[in-house]
Amino acid sequence: MRKIVECVPNFSEGRDAHIIEAIAESIRKTPGCALLDVDPGKSTNRTVYTFVGSPEAVVEGALNSARTAKGLIDMRTQSGEHPRVGAMDVCPFVPVANVTMEECVELAKEFGRRAAEEIGIPIYLYEEAATQDYRRSLRQIRAGEYEAVAERIVQPEWKPDFGPAEFLPSWGVTCTGARVFLIAYNVNILGTKEQAHRIALNIREQGRGPKEPGRLKAVKAIGWFVDEYNMAQVSINLDNYKITPPHVAYEECRKDAEALNLAAVGSELVGLIPLEALLMAAEYYMTKENLFIIDEQQKIRLAVERLGLNSVSRFDPQKRIIDYMVQEGRDEPLASLSVRGFIELLGSRTPAPGGGSASALVAAMGAGLGAMVGWMTYGKRKFEAKDPLMRELIPPLDVAMRELIPMIDADTNAFNDYMDALGMPKDSEEQKSAREQAMQDGLKKAIDIPLSTMRIGGRCWEAMEDMARHGNLASKSDLEVGARSLETGIWGAYKNVMINIGGVKDADYKLRIQSEAEQIVARAKEKCISVLSILDSRND
Repeated sequence: MRKIVECVPNFSEGRDAHIIEAIAESIRKTPGCALLDVDPGKSTNRTVYTFVGSPEAVVEGALNSARTAKGLIDMRTQSGEHPRVGAMDVCPFVPVANVTMEECVELAKEFGRRAAEEIGIPIYLYEEAATQDYRRSLRQIRAGEYEAVAERIVQPEWKPDFGPAEFLPSWGVTCTGARVFLIAYNVNILGTKEQAHRIALNIREQGRGPKEPGRLKAVKAIGWFVDEYNMAQVSINLDNYKITPPHVAYEECRKDAEALNLAAVGSELVGLIPLEALLMAAEYYMTKENLFIIDEQQKIRLAVERLGLNSVSRFDPQKRIIDYMVQEGRDEPLASLSVRGFIELLGSRTPAPGGGSASALVAAMGAGLGAMVGWMTYGKRKFEAKDPLMRELIPPLDVAMRELIPMIDADTNAFNDYMDALGMPKDSEEQKSAREQAMQDGLKKAIDIPLSTMRIGGRCWEAMEDMARHGNLASKSDLEVGARSLETGIWGAYKNVMINIGGVKDADYKLRIQSEAEQIVARAKEKCISVLSILDSRND
């Protein structure tokens, strides 16, 4: 699995297009790095760069961007609304895919060591990479900002983790570390800087101090005024969006603004956002407004509209949602083929894709047809009384359909793992043992994937039966085909389980898996007959 790390360096320059582009180009030219976003701010005089790549590549990209900035940014003439201590103010490393936080800590340390040695700049480690509790957070390190660096850096307790313990007037210092995904998020307020800051003090975790903490956990916030927008903002860092997501922060700011007789007029995302955070917002507003939305793009549209993310600039999901930006990392070449391409590949002179992948596809089509009949019923005036039931029946079928699609590729990948094990050397006893273990692991994977297809498909039958009872009878044949397809997909996956299970030496595993698979396939046959019988018995 490909390892993906995100790096989000913030540079203290948001006005000079030449400098902003030069830094961006240094990242683009780094092999293995993909620059996803460049977000400059004139009032803050700060630019946030977001790029992803392999662990090794992102360290090189960060170093290249720092080298470029070293000759272009002079902190002696820099000023802006955003707190800062250096030209490259912060450089965090964030795990995205198949990477641990511990690995990102090591990347931060590697970047810090090399930046000190190769560029000659002082480096402080923060957040997960911090070596001292009293300077773990950026707020602690930034106390007094750039103007205080000269006095602090020579103090023993503020000796940098890497680099010279001396003040570099043109640079300042740089903070690097590892953290979970941080969402930089601003809520627009038609008011003054002071009023926005008052709201910030109310919501941020630190609040007004130990005796008067704020309401929201894992939140940092300040208020400022943005001249180019002609309005104030509550500028928020959501340190952990799973604790406090954007919609919670927005609603709390809006509530406080109303209490001050102010208007909250949308919000602004700085950099990128995880898809999950927007879907959390969509679920919140769907529940609040009793909405029924299944389509992912419509959920995103709802979240964007309710949060006002288009208020100061256009929010393009394809360019602002990190999951979409790194989508090429999703290894689904078969599922991404055209129908013609997949069928022709099935019929070619190659053992994979084979019956397992085809079974997953057929089962997915069965679940999809079940969902389709629900949509042919929901929202129609004739069947308006059935809308609440369709709201219950469509989602499980839609979820199963979407979960079955990745099984198309997973089945082929599992087979390939077993074939790779067959090709391992077997000259020595040690090699034979390693080969045998790899073959057994490969067989179990080749069993577990089609068994997952069976399990997912097996969850659909209750919804399919209820759809047969209450769905639009004009779509009877669609549901009949769907039921047969679902049963066939489960049966095909069962056959793929059984053909591989004979080679497994773990007797307990074999007995347990075979028993479960036989129950699922028998139930599928029974339920398919039930769906068809229900449809035939209807005369409405």
